[in-house]
Amino acid sequence: MAFRLKLVPEKTNFDFFKHQVATFGFSVFMVLASIVLVLVMGLNLGIDFRGGTTIRTEADQTEPVDIGAYRSAIAPLDLGDVLITQVYDPNFRADQKVVTIRIQAQDGQEAISPDTQAKVLESLKSVNKDIKIVATESIGPKVSGELIWTAIWSVLAAVAAILVYIWLRFEWQFSVGAVAALIHDVTVTVGIFALFQIKFDLSIIAALLTILGYSINDTVVVFDRLRENLVKYKKMPLREVMNLSVNETLSRTVMTSGTTLLALISLLVLGGDVIRNFVFAMTWGVIVGTYSSVYVAKNIVLFIGLDRNKEKKDPSEKFFDKTDVATD
Repeated sequence: MAFRLKLVPEKTNFDFFKHQVATFGFSVFMVLASIVLVLVMGLNLGIDFRGGTTIRTEADQTEPVDIGAYRSAIAPLDLGDVLITQVYDPNFRADQKVVTIRIQAQDGQEAISPDTQAKVLESLKSVNKDIKIVATESIGPKVSGELIWTAIWSVLAAVAAILVYIWLRFEWQFSVGAVAALIHDVTVTVGIFALFQIKFDLSIIAALLTILGYSINDTVVVFDRLRENLVKYKKMPLREVMNLSVNETLSRTVMTSGTTLLALISLLVLGGDVIRNFVFAMTWGVIVGTYSSVYVAKNIVLFIGLDRNKEKKDPSEKFFDKTDVATD
């Protein structure tokens, strides 16, 4: 007989709404605290949003490029945010190694000074004496400001598209709950970046968009089961139907979130500095996304209520009523 790993029993009967006032209140507190943190502490914006200079270097060498050595050589110059990446192109020669070095704007200047470029080149020569600078580009404050607004509009557009999708597939109450959960996930993730002053750049925007997709996927799975159970258990109070639906999809949720977190935690520990902030955002997003699917989206729907069979709602289906009894 085949072995099957079961992290959660096939049938569970957890009362996810037993402490609904505390869990929902905690979510509201986290959102408000995140907004305050962003307004008071601000975000540690990266080069993409602050502006800076990109230096393109080239060197002839057969051995692989050691990005760590480049970073260690430049570190004593104290240039602030520095991002180093190797450029790969099939048209390059086998011994042609090209690297881009992005340095944040210094003292409000649009581009780093020639003296600073000379110091960077001198430091890199300690890694490879044949290295040379082949191109220099600068990103000014105007372009950086445009990127900030583009990032904001991209997140808002994704949330709006999800709102319409859920509205068309289910009912408007479901769409409100789903979007509330998404806003919760994005706001709390941005808040944690403000709290710890982790670098916030375009890769984090990509992580936020990915979190939106992951969170809504988990929410839709439970909503689908809830819709089926609403038809199956017409006399059961809404609160109990929701609780049953979450329990029936719990095994799937734990397995999906658990395996995703295994991969993300491995990348967080072993992936290196280049992708660490992105992976951290994804890891945190998976955790809060799983939490919000149950304790935010479902609570919002329960609070609004559903017009089942187009009849008058049963007063026992109130949001804070703890006297609901499952009857089928």
